[in-house]
Amino acid sequence: MTREEAQQLLSEYNKEPFHLYHAQVMEGVMKYFAQQEGFAEEAEFWGIVGLLHDLDFELYPNEHCIRQQSIMAQHGVDAAIIRATASHGWMLTVDIKPEHRMEKILYATDELTGLIGAVALMRPSKSIRDMEIRSIAKKFKTPAFAAGCSRDVIRRGAELLDWTLDDLFGNTLEAMQSIDWIV
Repeated sequence: MTREEAQQLLSEYNKEPFHLYHAQVMEGVMKYFAQQEGFAEEAEFWGIVGLLHDLDFELYPNEHCIRQQSIMAQHGVDAAIIRATASHGWMLTVDIKPEHRMEKILYATDELTGLIGAVALMRPSKSIRDMEIRSIAKKFKTPAFAAGCSRDVIRRGAELLDWTLDDLFGNTLEAMQSIDWIV
């Protein structure tokens, strides 16, 4: 699947600007981590996984990570992409545990990118460019802040990667900062 085909499929099932924005953020984050984790030759594939990970969320939020498997299969999407995108719903909607490094990173960073984005909106600069890990850590400890971002998923993701929370916060912030179009 090419990036253009993935974008077309995403646009078929997602219209809300926030969902499209989040998909593109995750595409960039996943490409960054592919480079950092020694999978540079797979960076485009990792990016497509990031782009399509929430394919079904807008139309089928109660069947998230379930419905997208059949949607992708009907569109001839590679089984590895289907499995990887579904695995980020582990212990929430599916029993597909993230196994590959890419799947673990997707699982760990998906919710966290939302939290980091919410932290940025609270800053005078409204930017991630001048953000520090301690700002993320402080808001992480406040359950009412960005309450839709699961702290349990973020913690489990750090554990899957054998990273501390601060490592996960710092690495994900760095990944987001590497995306040139993000403020």
